[in-house]
Amino acid sequence: MKRTTPTAFDFFPQEESQQTRVSRFFEELRAGRLSTTRCRKDGALLWPPRVACPRCHGEDLEWVELPLTGRLYAFSAVLVGAPLGMEQDLPITVGLADLEGAPLRLFGRIVGAGWERLSVGQRVRVEPFAVPDERVFYRFRVDGGLAENSSA
Repeated sequence: MKRTTPTAFDFFPQEESQQTRVSRFFEELRAGRLSTTRCRKDGALLWPPRVACPRCHGEDLEWVELPLTGRLYAFSAVLVGAPLGMEQDLPITVGLADLEGAPLRLFGRIVGAGWERLSVGQRVRVEPFAVPDERVFYRFRVDGGLAENSSA
């Protein structure tokens, strides 16, 4: 019998409106869009999406769409010691990317090029991907059309 390992430590979907007030984030990801919340009172752009503003503590938030492109700020490769269920994926590359046109720096997995071919300033695109247990999340993709470096 093949034993499966969990892809997350929480065993409940927690993406549906019955479990979370930020379910719209996951709905937007499934539609190919990246979104977050912004406070209508003080204009704070919040990441990750929130249900209350950490500055003014208000709950008058609006959903806004974010750009799907950015540039690598930093990256690293996980060569050994992968998280549970990801051992077959080694090496895993992760990084921080500054979104173009938004004052946000996101963390995520990088696909499309090995860590040896990455450079700070390289363009990436945010893309949704289906997690094996029917969840959705985002990652960064480097491809031929986006692989130029900012210093070039």
